[in-house]
Amino acid sequence: MKPYIDTEKKNFRAGYVSIFGKPNVGKSTLLNQLLGIKLSIVSPKPQTTRHRIIGIHSSAEAQIIFIDTPGMLTPRYYLQKAMMKAVHAAIADADILLFMVEAGESLQVRDAGYLQQIMETQKPVLVVVNKIDRVKKQNILPLIGEIGKNFAPEAIIPISALQADGLDLLITWIIRKLPLSPPYYPPEMLTEHPERFFVAEIIREQIFYQFSEEIPYSTTVVIDEYHEQKGRKDVIRATIIAERESQKGILIGKKGAALKKIGAAARKAIEVFLNRPVYLELWVKVREKWRKSDSAVREYGYGAQNPGN
Repeated sequence: MKPYIDTEKKNFRAGYVSIFGKPNVGKSTLLNQLLGIKLSIVSPKPQTTRHRIIGIHSSAEAQIIFIDTPGMLTPRYYLQKAMMKAVHAAIADADILLFMVEAGESLQVRDAGYLQQIMETQKPVLVVVNKIDRVKKQNILPLIGEIGKNFAPEAIIPISALQADGLDLLITWIIRKLPLSPPYYPPEMLTEHPERFFVAEIIREQIFYQFSEEIPYSTTVVIDEYHEQKGRKDVIRATIIAERESQKGILIGKKGAALKKIGAAARKAIEVFLNRPVYLELWVKVREKWRKSDSAVREYGYGAQNPGN
């Protein structure tokens, strides 16, 4: 069923809410839970998200355009610089800034520094304390008090993104703070990114799950061919870009076993996302030190306002 939007409603609200926080704090999990569909890839490893991911939540009274961002960090090479460029663009575009921290007894130094940057924007700031399912309730209150005393955001809401706990309160608060505006997108639209963008992300997600150490961080995925066929399987051909020949060998594996494993898992996930069968073919190529090359990073779509278009 399509979401209903009353376009004639005089008090309808719409706007952009950007989600920030350190790597692996649960930003992508939160976006996926709010939308009821998996748009942002997730893994136990930090820095999985590299782009701004747009997710659109529509209801009868409001339309919230969420922007999932890469984890905030101090960039060391061009890829990370592009990731932080996406963060700054999301700050500029947002009506509300949602900053996530992990539940615990005190605010980490790195979180405090990033939160201070967010507060200095003079935009409405909502702090979300995530992962409350992992700690005792009495250990959450000191953190909430510390944040309120030292930063005074407009609201502090404890949630568990993984368990979908506290999300109704979160949505209610956001809607109340959004500007009066007609919707920006049709009610059935969930994102502005094309399907081929998410296909590349799903393949990259499998690399994060199946490899450790530097392999997931040294690779990216390029869609070479994306051909929809009515009544037949879609044909998708993609290339995994690695930085070294040794990484290429690991990604392919003995007699191609590793690459076949990536392809099989990615194909299943792509079919679930697209809701139709696909034929997926993967290749691996080497482009040395691509993460440290400004031109290569831009060529692969990092730092773009609308990646994948």
